[in-house]
Amino acid sequence: MEPLKYEFYVGAKPEDVWQIFVSPEGTKAIFFGCILNSTFEIGAPYEYVGPGNDGENTVHVYGKVLEFEQNRIMSYTEHPGPSYRENHAELETRVTLTLETVGNCTKMTLINDLWPDNHPSYESTKGSWAMILSNIKTYAETGKTLDFGW
Repeated sequence: MEPLKYEFYVGAKPEDVWQIFVSPEGTKAIFFGCILNSTFEIGAPYEYVGPGNDGENTVHVYGKVLEFEQNRIMSYTEHPGPSYRENHAELETRVTLTLETVGNCTKMTLINDLWPDNHPSYESTKGSWAMILSNIKTYAETGKTLDFGW
């Protein structure tokens, strides 16, 4: 399966965009009410937890931190939460986020790769990342999130 790659230019500093990805306030705003739990040490587990199928503490995705350099790069394995797929432990991909300064803005690149053959979430993830990254751009630039009508 082909890697999913997205590039956005955000009218904000890398450290401001970074905080959206790692702070409870930021992740709750742009990841549909979820909070990111992790120490961010290489090899440490992480999980996005929030409202969902299993109540307020639904694990939506989880994995292990592969690389972490504040304000610049975060890479991790990713599995769908147990309530989404019975074989969630087998469905591992990799996500790599990089931020770099370009003029007075930030180039935000996200690559979601290493998809196992016939991963059942591949098609839906294509659209989900575009929505999440658009939401991050809007939130960083305006302090407001997009209204997807849900």
